[in-house]
Amino acid sequence: MNEDANGQASGTGGGAGIGGEFIGDLARRLAASLPEGARVLREDLAANFEALLQSAFARLDLVTREEFEVQQRVLAATREKLTRLEQALDRLEAGAGEPGRPD
Repeated sequence: MNEDANGQASGTGGGAGIGGEFIGDLARRLAASLPEGARVLREDLAANFEALLQSAFARLDLVTREEFEVQQRVLAATREKLTRLEQALDRLEAGAGEPGRPD
């Protein structure tokens, strides 16, 4: 884990695609929900929660919304190209079947 400019612990990717800021915030919220008697343990538990959450999210192989939208655009462009290629192939095949044209 790294520290940000405020000295807060933050995760670094891990391939999960979920930002360390989100995980760190969730871990702090979990620690803050502990009873007042566990106040001394909060900081240590926040770090443990963060590590646990990063591990769980990494196993889920999640991506960010931005990464998902980029892949959607790539897929749409690929589908358009495939459609154009199929149409070109259909024209070539139709032309090859005309009489008087060499095969």
